[in-house]
Amino acid sequence: MAWVYILQTKNGQYYIGSTTDLERRIRQHMHGHTRTTNRLQLSAVALKQEYKTIEDARNVERKIKKMKRKDYIEKMIKDGYIKVAP
Repeated sequence: MAWVYILQTKNGQYYIGSTTDLERRIRQHMHGHTRTTNRLQLSAVALKQEYKTIEDARNVERKIKKMKRKDYIEKMIKDGYIKVAP
């Protein structure tokens, strides 16, 4: 199984990622052990959703990142699920 996750920063930005080991990856992000989020002040996991394969998860991650729409990300968080098909 694989995951797509959205992390929220203290200033209201979002970081989107995917992984096969959600707990480990979130821990790495929150403790500043990843280059991409080291400079961000992460505050919470805003949303997470499971997928059958890492390929599906990575496809969804890419599609969300290509949208570059904060309002759409916030709607997904409010609704509690990611509305993007792999």
